[in-house]
Amino acid sequence: MSTQKPKRPNYFLSILSMKCPRCRRGHMFKDQNPFHVKFSRIFNMYDNCPVCGQKYELETGFWFGTGYVSYALSVAFSVFNLIWFWLFFGLSWRDNSIFIWLAVNGVLLVLIQPWLMRLSRAIYLYFFVYYDEDAVAEAEKQHQH
Repeated sequence: MSTQKPKRPNYFLSILSMKCPRCRRGHMFKDQNPFHVKFSRIFNMYDNCPVCGQKYELETGFWFGTGYVSYALSVAFSVFNLIWFWLFFGLSWRDNSIFIWLAVNGVLLVLIQPWLMRLSRAIYLYFFVYYDEDAVAEAEKQHQH
């Protein structure tokens, strides 16, 4: 038996792959690809982490706060799009390129919306639940038995 601590998964990769914030191993969503499910099942989450048992909905109405996170992600994405569009194509009212950017940005936002909504849930949960090495070790012990 080794007494070596389990390797801590990367924080940002765990958020992007929408893993449990407590153990960073269990998936938050039942179907990992938000684009392969019906829109009505985008938020089809486990009630608890399948690895460590962390409850995901911490209280009734908990997920309402994700609207702020989703809004911030959408604004950041739009600013990023504005910068790359301006650098590569330029922006001007005279040639209506600003309206082209608005259309391109709007289409891109609609296309990535399922992923953004899930990502906002993962980020929001990470605000309130922290990594716990003891929970990971306990989950691994139970998994071995």
